[in-house]
Amino acid sequence: MTHEISPHAPIGSTGGWVALVGGGPGSSGLITARGLELLGQADVVVVDALAPRDLLEGLGPGTEVIDASKRRGRHVMSQEEIDALLVDLARHGKGVVRLKGGDPYVLGRGGEEAAACRAADVTVEVVPGITSAIAVPAAAGIPVTHRGLSRGFSVITAHADLGVLPQRRDHTLILLMGVSRLRDSVASLLEAGSDPATPAAIIERGYHPDQRVTTTELRCLADVAARYGVTAPAVIVIGDVVTLSPYWADRVVEETRPASPAA
Repeated sequence: MTHEISPHAPIGSTGGWVALVGGGPGSSGLITARGLELLGQADVVVVDALAPRDLLEGLGPGTEVIDASKRRGRHVMSQEEIDALLVDLARHGKGVVRLKGGDPYVLGRGGEEAAACRAADVTVEVVPGITSAIAVPAAAGIPVTHRGLSRGFSVITAHADLGVLPQRRDHTLILLMGVSRLRDSVASLLEAGSDPATPAAIIERGYHPDQRVTTTELRCLADVAARYGVTAPAVIVIGDVVTLSPYWADRVVEETRPASPAA
């Protein structure tokens, strides 16, 4: 029988456990109190590429840190290896924090890791974090909903085809992990009927000291990103709410060729 940890009770020290902790969108000050509590109890911290790394500086001297970073084309270990590692450590009596950026259950593979723990009868807790999908736009002054401008929003990974999405300017579209396929994504949205003049923003390195915000229109989004050397990690926001950002006054709008999928 799998045990779920009470959100208010401390984890017992008699057996191993795993906690999937969302570290928030970038700044270490945005992790939850529960997340900090579990970091203080952990024997091992398995850390993601986008997790707030300065949180590791506050760990006890005996806490082991294992890097499980996954960047495009550069994986320290596969997802299957990470799942097996969490289970193995817990079975050896370790308290394990799997520290992630954002929220573990928003495009963070947290559901897969929790399922692996449950299948192995390992005690697991999921600690929500502030997802970058909402927080990073806020850092650029962009609310994902706003009365009169947006009644809802969609969050989607842009690693693959976007599929069927609302094509209205009053529905905010948030693309995560979308830099490498941005030209394909823009072409897909335009072909599906999106207004080429829809406001758009790219927020790089949200909540970090070197955060950068670039605003433009959908039709020239890919070209502007290429011109300014946009790099991951970045959150892309498309919709009328972008006009609320103070960065909208500095938008870059240029004549551009029609977007087309990369060769």
